Amino acid sequence: MKIVVLDGGTTNPGDISWAPLEALGDLTVYPNTPPELLLERARGAGALITNRVRLDRETVNALPELRYIGTLSIGVNQVDGAAARERGIPLCNVPYYCVEAVAQHALSLLLCLTSHGESYSQAVRRGEWSQAEAEAAGAWPLTELWGKKLGIVGFGNIGKAMARLGQALGMEVLLSSRTEKEAPACRWVDLDTLFRESDVVSLHCPLTPQTQGLVDARRLGLMKPTAFLINTARGGLVREQALADALNQGRLAGAGLDVLAQEPPAPDCPLLTARNCLVTPHVAWASREARERLIQTVADNFAAFLQGRPQNVANP
Repeated sequence: MKIVVLDGGTTNPGDISWAPLEALGDLTVYPNTPPELLLERARGAGALITNRVRLDRETVNALPELRYIGTLSIGVNQVDGAAARERGIPLCNVPYYCVEAVAQHALSLLLCLTSHGESYSQAVRRGEWSQAEAEAAGAWPLTELWGKKLGIVGFGNIGKAMARLGQALGMEVLLSSRTEKEAPACRWVDLDTLFRESDVVSLHCPLTPQTQGLVDARRLGLMKPTAFLINTARGGLVREQALADALNQGRLAGAGLDVLAQEPPAPDCPLLTARNCLVTPHVAWASREARERLIQTVADNFAAFLQGRPQNVANP
């Protein structure tokens, strides 16, 4: 079967192998596919694999030989799953490949905000040891996390991994999610209580109509001025202007973000110039180990489909 990866460049810029997928069919990998080339490249493929290239209803219905769609991602918003289902085409995602990597990145953003390692290192390299030492109580105050409260919104696999990391640092973990699950040594609270009591709020929930703009001006107003917000989930969870205002007005100590509502951001995105705001380019998932697991799971998903037992189906 002809397999086409429409935009594999981010997943594999050349440092890992597509061999697990190559073993299953006639594989063609494009680093990226612009909209004007989508139908040309997808035509004749029995299986399409996409990361961020959109496959809308019109595109799905224009490909009569298409039998399978896979994503190089957890999310499936880029594909019209209903259109695929109507044609009997399974849409299979990769739900677990980057759990530890994303939790680690969330923690790294928090540590950057609380320990200012890069700022201190650069100051020392400039020959400013004494000035940098003085900044420990000034522009770059050091914050101890032991004994602080970590609020986690969303308690899926990544939320659970983040809870473990917080507990390892001696933090008290507060949880809020759609459903309460077993969570040793954690405390379940309602969302407003979590924002009000937490010293750190870390977002790990999906983006849905119910969670769109979840972190708005009102909830930011509940947070302590010494608190930090971490978002490695989806940019649309946060009202960006409201967050920028809270940071610039000193009503929030800092924010660490790996996701934005628009990616890449527009030059006038208010968070690019906000005070004490770290922004990384949606790379939390991208460790070599996670990307190798990603390709292997994409291949496992397709192999299961070929054997008549599709797995990780996101459009049942």
